[in-house]
Amino acid sequence: MAAWNLYRHRNPDGSSKDWAVRSNSDGSITTRWGKTASKLPGVRHRRGIRQFDIETQKQAKGYVLVGEVDIDVNGNVVFPGKTSATPSQLPESDANPVSVPAPPVEALYWTVDCHAKQSIRVELGIEVRRLIGVIQNVSDGDATSEQEWNSWQQFIDAILNAETFELSGQIKSAHGVLPWLFLLALKAKGYKGVAIDIATETARDLSVDLKIEQEVLAFFGTDLDSIRDTAEVLGLLKPRLNLAGAMSDTDDCWF
Repeated sequence: MAAWNLYRHRNPDGSSKDWAVRSNSDGSITTRWGKTASKLPGVRHRRGIRQFDIETQKQAKGYVLVGEVDIDVNGNVVFPGKTSATPSQLPESDANPVSVPAPPVEALYWTVDCHAKQSIRVELGIEVRRLIGVIQNVSDGDATSEQEWNSWQQFIDAILNAETFELSGQIKSAHGVLPWLFLLALKAKGYKGVAIDIATETARDLSVDLKIEQEVLAFFGTDLDSIRDTAEVLGLLKPRLNLAGAMSDTDDCWF
């Protein structure tokens, strides 16, 4: 593992996010980021910028140096004096293993790092506006003031500036399921140069496959069937084939 400089930004709500950087032998730098946890899921390799300069930029945004750490290829953070578990250190497998349920989701943390070229940023802006419009139609203005997700405006401001940007934030259960679906829909597009990461408080990365994210749906007090129509409109689920309707449109062909 290589040495990294680890920085931390504390949010007004008491949560925090981490960012780490290292210089590589080929002159490039690598950065990692995510919610403060034992793993930083976001990763990016960059050229044409010095480590000192990008660290200065982060400090200007309120990031404070935590210290030097090691980070492995999977993003696991190891502080000095501690070691990560090796196969020999892991407990022996039980002949009759007991299934341990995953800890319940308490909050979602997300980051968006947009350093795409201009044409991609234009496409991203169009898609952001389209998705927000779809969500406004779906929600039909039902959200109360305490349920409003303040990051809608962050996205609108970012795309209007037409520049590269980095955004991050938190989604609580009171915000409802729509902000999460919005981010998943953007992530599913796979825009080149736009890294979107969504994770739980245990740093588990979330998939765009809603069928395997039942615990997150439960966190928002819903399930797949309840949000299916919205997910289909957002492109996260394929529309179900209505066999009864399809058959009603066909003529009988009995001989």
